[in-house]
Amino acid sequence: MNQAKHHKAAAFCRLTPKQVNSPSLAGVFVAALKREWQLQVRRKGDLINPLVFFALVVVLFPLGVSPTAEILAPVAPGVLWVAALLAVLMSLDALFRPDLQDGSLEQLLVCGYPVAPLSLAKVLVHWVLSCLPLVLLAPLLGIMLYLPWQAQGVLMLSLLLGSLALSLVGAIGAALTTGLGKSGVLMTLVVLPFYMPVLIFGTGAMQAAVNGQPVLAHLALLAALALAALALSPWAIAAALRIAVSGE
Repeated sequence: MNQAKHHKAAAFCRLTPKQVNSPSLAGVFVAALKREWQLQVRRKGDLINPLVFFALVVVLFPLGVSPTAEILAPVAPGVLWVAALLAVLMSLDALFRPDLQDGSLEQLLVCGYPVAPLSLAKVLVHWVLSCLPLVLLAPLLGIMLYLPWQAQGVLMLSLLLGSLALSLVGAIGAALTTGLGKSGVLMTLVVLPFYMPVLIFGTGAMQAAVNGQPVLAHLALLAALALAALALSPWAIAAALRIAVSGE
């Protein structure tokens, strides 16, 4: 059984210097990106479910409140951002669990390369495949909520920056709870307080755009949060993965 698990976990052995084009960390990072892309595109259900959830929440909201523009337009920024936040959170629940189950996570921790950039590769691929479709779908859903045209560009840009920060911060919670089985509620409790600044600045940018006010300050704060998460989260994810594997 252990030998079979070892062979199945050999996916990360492809990241050794003999099997990547360059023995440098950059070459290993590129190889990790390719590996994660191939693995995540095979799990189509994990990619489609958050997108469907996002669309359903926004589509059902007018049915539960009122389909009139007077009621929907003022709350459209908050509805879109809360639905996007929950969709991103939903997509992160099983980010590391398949690797833990097939032994690849242990290979990641003992492969001899820094864990932080390799875990960053996984999160970036997840962001591209799961969050960018949300950004592209958001303007169509915004039209359903009577969001003004001048706010559509701000909606996409704010979601682009905010979803990156949400994915990186949420990946820390996913790494901490990856060995606990069905831990979606626990992960939500862990990361939701850290999502509040992104939600506040994201909805603030859209409200400013709707009211014709400057939005640069809100977008700059979102970009700062995304850059801070990009710089710090990989190291926190690496530490959380070590804790999860050692406590399994």
